[in-house]
Amino acid sequence: MRELMRTNDPVLLNFVENLLGEAGIAAIVLDANMSVLEGSLGMLPRRMMVADDDEASARRILRQADLGQWLIDEKSS
Repeated sequence: MRELMRTNDPVLLNFVENLLGEAGIAAIVLDANMSVLEGSLGMLPRRMMVADDDEASARRILRQADLGQWLIDEKSS
């Protein structure tokens, strides 16, 4: 699994998950429950993950949707 992005914005996460899903890419949001436990103070952002084989396609889709600024650097994922 590779990390694409981190955010506490549930609308953005839902949009990206649906955008990737329409392209046939399964995305998983990690740390959603931890974010709720810490009280949504923003200390623990949720992580959007995709399979290793889907990473390049997912990054391309997000850049085409003008969401490239949300992408985690490929070297740190």
